[in-house]
Amino acid sequence: MQIFVVKKAKVASAKIDRLIERPQNMPDTINVRLIVAVIFVSIILSFSAGCVEETSKTSNVDLYVDAVTLKENNQKEKAIEKLNQSIQTDENFSAAYSQLGDIYKEDKNYQLSARSYEKATELNPWSFHDQYNLGQSYQSMEEYKPAVKAYGKACEIKPDHLDAHLHAAESYYQLNDYDNALAYGTKAQNIDASASNVQELLGNIYDRTNNYDSAIASYKRALELDSENPQIMKSLAIAYIKTSRIEPAKELLLSSVALNPNDSLAFQHLGFCYLSLKDVDRAITAYQKAININPKDWEAYKGLGVTYALKAASSKDDSYKAKAVDQWRQSLSIKPDQNTREKLIKYIEVYSK
Repeated sequence: MQIFVVKKAKVASAKIDRLIERPQNMPDTINVRLIVAVIFVSIILSFSAGCVEETSKTSNVDLYVDAVTLKENNQKEKAIEKLNQSIQTDENFSAAYSQLGDIYKEDKNYQLSARSYEKATELNPWSFHDQYNLGQSYQSMEEYKPAVKAYGKACEIKPDHLDAHLHAAESYYQLNDYDNALAYGTKAQNIDASASNVQELLGNIYDRTNNYDSAIASYKRALELDSENPQIMKSLAIAYIKTSRIEPAKELLLSSVALNPNDSLAFQHLGFCYLSLKDVDRAITAYQKAININPKDWEAYKGLGVTYALKAASSKDDSYKAKAVDQWRQSLSIKPDQNTREKLIKYIEVYSK
């Protein structure tokens, strides 16, 4: 069809050329014929160009559909090849870039997925799918600045999307931008107040800004919504410790380690609770469990040293002094620049005598 159209256009064009070669004093009827011929050729050529463009578009769509089918059949390499062919045919085919991003993201190749989604959003900035997944790709790579930019656009496109606001808040939290984290977290809460992960994140934000009462309130709401979550129990317990509420903190930490017995941080704080309550033997046990789980837990070593020092004082057994010194030295070897460095060095000197 296309070849036939082009041939007709060439014939019509040749007729015009012959008409144009006639003298200027040709009759008006010939002038009219010339004008009609020009219009006719213009229509033919426009139709021909449209056929070519339509053929190109169809080819791109065919390649795209083939790629989607291959992806569904788990033939991802062939799908990527088809999509790249489609892009070579039309570098502005945003759907192909979007599909490439999906494949790379599914394979956890976040660098290539981010690159693909970036191109897709350049061509189609109002695609929620591409903006949101671009944010997820950057967040997975811990590149939070471009992540918040993409999530911000996604939230603009879909103002009621819970996860977009939640992930934006998480990313701002990682950037220590707690004002924006709180703003997006609050919007997420307004979208769905029953989402425990939103309440937990708000608790984390309030905790970082030393607003412990609000942190406790948010953690409590989160725990009401997800009562068997050991992480929320631990976070609420730590907030209680920061407000000197040791007994409820201890009970929460006991529940937390019962559900997750491999949480060194929970055992570390449990040791602190027992130490604060003057239950030295249980404090030693808790700190030792924290160290067994995480031999690099310098705070647990430091706390265990303090506990052994108290044990030495109560039992009049100097062997506990040596144990205290050993724990403090171990803590300093792991974290030599800790805030209490000078104090520990002094303790080591005193208890080594």
